[in-house]
Amino acid sequence: MKVNHLHMGQAKCALDLGDGSERGEYVDQDYILHKLGKPHRGINLMFCYYPLDKGWPARASTLPLPDGKEAGFAWDYAYDDYFPYQGGLSGNTNGEPFQSMRDVRRHGQDVILTLTVDCAVPDEHLIKIAEDLRPFGRLMLRINHEATGNWFAFNKRYTYQEVADFYVRFHKILKQHAPHIRTILCIGDPPGKDGKMHYEDEFAQAIDVTDFWSTDTYLALHWGWPFDIAEPGGTSHKRGSNTDMLRDFNLEYERFMARGNNKSRPFVVSEFNADGDVTGPYEQAEQLGDFYRRLPKEAPCITGVTFYQFRDRGRLGLEIEDPNNPNIGSEQPVMEEYKKIMNMKEFMPVMTIKDTASFPAKMRWGGSEDADGLAFQLTFEKNPVFCEITFNEEDVKLNLMMEINGKWFYKKSGVKSIDMISAFFDNKLSGKQDITLRIFASPPDGVNDPAQGADWETNYYTEMKNEPQMRIRYEPAMALK
Repeated sequence: MKVNHLHMGQAKCALDLGDGSERGEYVDQDYILHKLGKPHRGINLMFCYYPLDKGWPARASTLPLPDGKEAGFAWDYAYDDYFPYQGGLSGNTNGEPFQSMRDVRRHGQDVILTLTVDCAVPDEHLIKIAEDLRPFGRLMLRINHEATGNWFAFNKRYTYQEVADFYVRFHKILKQHAPHIRTILCIGDPPGKDGKMHYEDEFAQAIDVTDFWSTDTYLALHWGWPFDIAEPGGTSHKRGSNTDMLRDFNLEYERFMARGNNKSRPFVVSEFNADGDVTGPYEQAEQLGDFYRRLPKEAPCITGVTFYQFRDRGRLGLEIEDPNNPNIGSEQPVMEEYKKIMNMKEFMPVMTIKDTASFPAKMRWGGSEDADGLAFQLTFEKNPVFCEITFNEEDVKLNLMMEINGKWFYKKSGVKSIDMISAFFDNKLSGKQDITLRIFASPPDGVNDPAQGADWETNYYTEMKNEPQMRIRYEPAMALK
């Protein structure tokens, strides 16, 4: 096989995916990869940190409300009903979100951690969180998102100026203790009659210091879930047009630029969907497909979109969680539409073949937008019956993400062979064809290694000692007599 060095770079607009929230449990990345056939740029995990509260670290919805009250809204609890962040000053990194973060990074994706935090926590808590997150590479931290709303606990307890000042304080602590972590400020909102986004004056400094600008927005949303049902004439749901939303993104970006001293930052949509509670399953798929196809041309300011989410207890998922078994999801029509979107050039990372490689070959994992791997040039005579890759004993320990014929495969450390024939089931070859096998090596433990050198926070290095062996066959092992 001819082997070259290979670089993976940024897509024009990255695709990210929400996995777990107040509305659904975390789904492991092996399952998601098998269902979608491709990894994402990043996986968004949603957690909260209210260590000063009575009852912490219990899940908020498991705690009794004062005076025997009953919740009538998703955010009626003492604090935000996300999974509790188990690290921090009195915690450790053995539980969540760290197990999920390791799973995400092993599978060649960056972590997007959404973390709502009590603005009263002292600096030592924030310093410890920075230290917790330091080994997880180029992590993106979304702090106190939807910060100009009125539903989260931090907005109910503090003024918008106090929330904005906390964001700046946390950002500066991160840059001191884990400068490679990138912060996401989520306050995007269509400008009002005064030409400004809500509370942009209060958040002016936060807009200027942050690494990413962001908005959460839905083409359709039933915010009354799960306490009521979206029916015609109801007041707990909404629906908008693709044209209006795409226009609003450009207007929001103009405001961010104006308040950010005209210094551009990546602008991302951190939560996005069309709620099937409102649209029904068929129009959900239709409207989302139209939106994604128009996005790169009509709102080029957007550099990434997070689909919220993979599996949901309501109708905001590619799958709906089975009420009898949370480990099972019911695939929705939007799943097939989303898989088509994932194959659009604008949403795919850029692959650049470099110079010839020889073994042993070194690979570098900087993240899903900056990695150096290997490209193997293969010639197929026709559509195969068998296609397997096997690694030498010296390389069995490698943790690899591999792509062939448009489909990605994962090989965890300790696995010797991977069957790749499923890449040729739906995308069959019509005759002789040259195909590239692409291989990247992400960290086997999901964390970077300080022993690897001065750049360990942003890069993980791996050496493949031997060329892997391909078993490609075009006929059954035994013909039918």
